[in-house]
Amino acid sequence: MIEINNLVKRYGDKKAVNGISFTVNDDEVLGFLGPNGAGKTTTMNIITGYLSSTSGTVKVNGHDILEEPELAKKEIGYLPENPPLYTDMTVSEYLDFICDLKGVSKEERKSQLEKIINMVKISDVEDRLIANLSKGYKQRVGIAQALVGNPSILILDEPTVGLDPNQIIEIRRLIKNLSKTHSIIISSHILSEIQEIADRVVIINRGKIAAVDTLTDLSKRLSGQSKVLLTFTGPVKDCAAKIRNISGIISAVPRAIDSKYAQLEIAIDAKDTAGVRISIFNLMAKEGWPILELRSLDPSLEEVFLNITSGKGRS
Repeated sequence: MIEINNLVKRYGDKKAVNGISFTVNDDEVLGFLGPNGAGKTTTMNIITGYLSSTSGTVKVNGHDILEEPELAKKEIGYLPENPPLYTDMTVSEYLDFICDLKGVSKEERKSQLEKIINMVKISDVEDRLIANLSKGYKQRVGIAQALVGNPSILILDEPTVGLDPNQIIEIRRLIKNLSKTHSIIISSHILSEIQEIADRVVIINRGKIAAVDTLTDLSKRLSGQSKVLLTFTGPVKDCAAKIRNISGIISAVPRAIDSKYAQLEIAIDAKDTAGVRISIFNLMAKEGWPILELRSLDPSLEEVFLNITSGKGRS
């Protein structure tokens, strides 16, 4: 767990970070977001011990990053936006070097590196020069060095930047797998990636916390209610009328009608879509109206982010 309390970082009269407080729970993926210049990198550098704060505290599994830096840093694996790779080394030479830096004993080294190499799937490039690797493999090697020393917390800054779609999917799967045994802070400008893998998000703006919550709750707070779109075949007026009678439904408004394929749509506003979805399914099954699709219309993370950082929303 990471506990950040009232963190401040000054550069002269300017506060790059201004009173930030949040926690990262065990085995949680926390999306750390903000526009350029918001203070994300400064905050991550303070958490890792690379920078010291002007005031406030950072505790990593109970260890203060300033008072017990060695104990705190042992708990953290860090992947900066530009992985710290020595391109004239082979992958195995580089990871062995990282073991030296992190004080991994000779007895533990072989089994630990074997586990990490298999986990990040770089066994087929162990003996290749890092300079000759693709961007995707370099990113995997960067994640591998962050895992050396068995840290409980990973901090990943733009882990998918510059990757092609297949490589992005592979890194996403790897991060999801790592989240089963690690707490992860991930910062990215690719908001769809954060939406896919984060349990919660922290959004900072101008050095201050603008929002901390799950994406579902942030979306609900932004829109005021949950929205779903029902696509089905059946009598649209009868269906809309009966859906409006379901407890928790605020409105049910017919939208586009595709007469060619007999597809009908109803936009539904509800107080809470979790229970409402079950009621809608039971109603449609009872009436014999086939459901073709039932999907969320809640704001995306991109819409939430733009709303909050533009000053329209605050949490």
